[in-house]
Amino acid sequence: MINRIRDIRKQKGMTLSEVAAACDPPTTAQTIGRLETGMRNLSLVWMNRIAAALGVDPELLVKGDVAETTMIVARLTESGAEPLASPRDAILPTDLGGEGALVCLTVDAPQGEYRAGDQLWLRQVDADQAPKLINRDVLVPRSGGRFAFGRLIDRQGTLVGLLPPGSGQRQIVVDKPAWLAVAEMLVRKL
Repeated sequence: MINRIRDIRKQKGMTLSEVAAACDPPTTAQTIGRLETGMRNLSLVWMNRIAAALGVDPELLVKGDVAETTMIVARLTESGAEPLASPRDAILPTDLGGEGALVCLTVDAPQGEYRAGDQLWLRQVDADQAPKLINRDVLVPRSGGRFAFGRLIDRQGTLVGLLPPGSGQRQIVVDKPAWLAVAEMLVRKL
């Protein structure tokens, strides 16, 4: 069984020491580190303590071999959608259900209605469904492992046209995208 303690801790911006101190009763950073890496078995007692310290449900701390994990694949910066150096697990706050894989885009810099710190959860669909997605925000893969993100404004043959969310940005046209991912949920910290 593989645990997700490190992924969740990093997404919450906590150090090993902070998680250890937040446990009830408090423990050491070394113990949390050993539980993260699997050097120490993650019992139900430890699962409950660490989940409470991280503010998540205990079942989020473990991931099975069967379920496909939703990945954060891109981030939105001042210059547009950029790929991550390596995709990482995304921690879904609720079950969205539905067909198609979920991907997540994190917002690093404000763009239009999106704020820094937002997570945008998107559902992958076949590119031939583009006509149904006109006027929706979508993430589109481009060549070389890059991405384009924006409002889908046009579909002509194999071309899709996107209008990025920032003001004054020019339309992006992508030819023959392998898939589109349509925005389904915005997660914003209060």
